[in-house]
Amino acid sequence: MSVGADRKKTGTSLTGKVVAAYGRHFEVEVAGGTIYSCVVRGKKKGVVCGDEVEILPATGDQGIIETTLPRTSLFYRSEIFREKLIAANATQLVFVLAIVPSCNLELLDRCLVAAESQGIRPLILLNKIDLIGQDEQRQAVAHHLMFYRELGYPVLEISAKISVQPLIPLLSGQTSLLAGQSGVGKSTLLNALVPRAQQATAEISDALDSGRHTTTHVRLFHFDADSSIIDSPGFQEFGLQQLDEASLARGFIEFRPFLGQCKFRDCRHIAEPGCKLLLAAQEGMLNSRRIACYHKLVKGLKKSHP
Repeated sequence: MSVGADRKKTGTSLTGKVVAAYGRHFEVEVAGGTIYSCVVRGKKKGVVCGDEVEILPATGDQGIIETTLPRTSLFYRSEIFREKLIAANATQLVFVLAIVPSCNLELLDRCLVAAESQGIRPLILLNKIDLIGQDEQRQAVAHHLMFYRELGYPVLEISAKISVQPLIPLLSGQTSLLAGQSGVGKSTLLNALVPRAQQATAEISDALDSGRHTTTHVRLFHFDADSSIIDSPGFQEFGLQQLDEASLARGFIEFRPFLGQCKFRDCRHIAEPGCKLLLAAQEGMLNSRRIACYHKLVKGLKKSHP
């Protein structure tokens, strides 16, 4: 639809929620459940699934997004030269791990940091527990999950193919963003929670001539009257260039008791003398893998942050 369609406007502006984002096109749901297929006015960028927006209805079910309303949160990843907005106004991040493929703990840590920076509640979900076999494998997975439980993160273990019932109470009253690497079973999980999601995804695939078996766009589904689920494409990497050094350190929640106690106020917690964080690590109070992840991230930050 051309932006020039606003010349054929049929009414005053409406407020709605972006329930699907694919390329430069968006689906916006307004009061009563009517959905408009929208583009953004002019060269404005940054509209994302979950946004509350004001649209100007045009011909038929088409419209133009004129204004993006203030957000309570924005979950996104950022590399040095580009960023990828994923979802707005999410209250909960449901990060899905699986027995197969192997747990990508660094990806989990990066997403937890991003969620912490936006005040989004994290929930770690281990899927495909029906595939746990050998004792060694079971012990390794249990060890990883126990670490995050001890940090205070809620952790749930399920098999989406068998039952998603244990997850349902944790979704109540939340706008939950499903995230994780490809292949962990997010689509199976979503289809079990929201049966119409499979049909809706197929409809979009037909319209865009894209693959049916891989989520390539972000879409919001209503779970019940007070709860929503935002499905996102799987990813293998997650840059955090949007954060400065202080925000990055605070994103590792176990670091917080030691922050602000170092000898130097601008301590980066890498090799500075008098660093309380490094001292805690040396004394075994902090996890070496998480320290290494933080060091990798802070050393990779672009220099433009103050």
